Amino acid sequence: MLDKPFGRRGLLRGAGALTAASLASWAAGCALEEDALTFFFAANPDERDARMRIVDEFQRRHPDIKVRPVLSAPGVMQQLSTFCAGGKCPDVLMAWDLTYAELAARGVLLDLNTMLAGDRGFAAELKSDGVGALYDTFTFNGGQYALPEQWSGNYLFYNKRLFAEAGMPPPPRTWRQPWSFTDFLNTATALTQRDRSGRVTQWGFVNIFVSYYSAGLFAMNNGVPWSTPLKNPAHFNFGDDGFIEAVQFYADLANKHKVAPNASEVQSMSTPDLFASGRAAMAMGGHWRYQTFIRADGLDFDVTSLPVGPRRLGQPAHSNIGSTGLAISASSPRKEQAWEFVKFATGPVGQALIGESSLFVPVLRSALNSPGFAEAHRNVGNLAVLTEGPEYSEGLPVTPAWEKVVALMDRSFGPVLRGSRPATSLAGLSPAIDEVLRTP
Repeated sequence: MLDKPFGRRGLLRGAGALTAASLASWAAGCALEEDALTFFFAANPDERDARMRIVDEFQRRHPDIKVRPVLSAPGVMQQLSTFCAGGKCPDVLMAWDLTYAELAARGVLLDLNTMLAGDRGFAAELKSDGVGALYDTFTFNGGQYALPEQWSGNYLFYNKRLFAEAGMPPPPRTWRQPWSFTDFLNTATALTQRDRSGRVTQWGFVNIFVSYYSAGLFAMNNGVPWSTPLKNPAHFNFGDDGFIEAVQFYADLANKHKVAPNASEVQSMSTPDLFASGRAAMAMGGHWRYQTFIRADGLDFDVTSLPVGPRRLGQPAHSNIGSTGLAISASSPRKEQAWEFVKFATGPVGQALIGESSLFVPVLRSALNSPGFAEAHRNVGNLAVLTEGPEYSEGLPVTPAWEKVVALMDRSFGPVLRGSRPATSLAGLSPAIDEVLRTP
């Protein structure tokens, strides 16, 4: 059974505000006196069904543990903050790599090292089969506050038919031998088509991720990490020449070279639909769009790595970590039951189910290289882009102040990506963020 205290709107992330009725239903759904393990997560309908498969299989194998899945409404962090402060924290909760530190710093999340220390066999299994960077992204101030359950890093989808019709060679097959910014721009230019009036009929490139994150990933692939250090950073590198160079390159794709729709054009079109309908040759996003594209009529696509900038030539390309994990509430009265569920979902059986779903990229090598994952992605020729993606990923900053940082980024990156300010203006953003980091 899936509790749906928020109705249909609860399936959509990041839209609208919570209602009083929603809050009351959630509070009732996670009341501590109920004899059930509460599992709080956010998902669209397809993702919800995949997660329910894991819940159902867990309950089949553990009939003594009742699980009550609770689907998030919009405003996930607000919900968790409100209900955990009120003593009604879910037993198991989904954690996001960029925002979990705020909850960890406030003592909301259990340090899973306490559970791993008592379960040495499982800990050894994770260490040998897991990708270290994904686990490290959920460590904060010495604690392991979640175990990763899926990789959601970004890469490029590309339309094989449009490449062939334009006589373009296929892009790289792996992260180890990527293409350059120049190669990428030349390809996007060749694949952009216009009618006699100059109106674009086919875009070379579209972005289906958050625009300032995408620009930052181009900077990462120009050899500049977002912050120093990545955990509890003291300084953001937005004023670094290499960072500015890459962000300007990304902004110029739309505003100067016009191989991608600009900010105003994006307002009147759906970039995922442009790629799905064959009106865009390349799209930057993550595996969450895979289901959309395999269902698109006549779309023959594959995946490739991100390009690298001049300061990273000769080195592999990298994605972002982009992981969600499962955490346990520090106040849960069912910690042992919660641990059994987290172990199942993040261990070999749960990860195999995730791999077979075609909805997620698992985090264990055994699941990544399993026949089930390959079968779910049988139309992907460059499967190594997915199976090796977690290995070729770099983390983004982990700080309790992340939401404040994002608010500043949104205001400063916007004019740059719209073309109304040069990327050099970002040099003034770093001191403002550094001040927030000093006084979060």
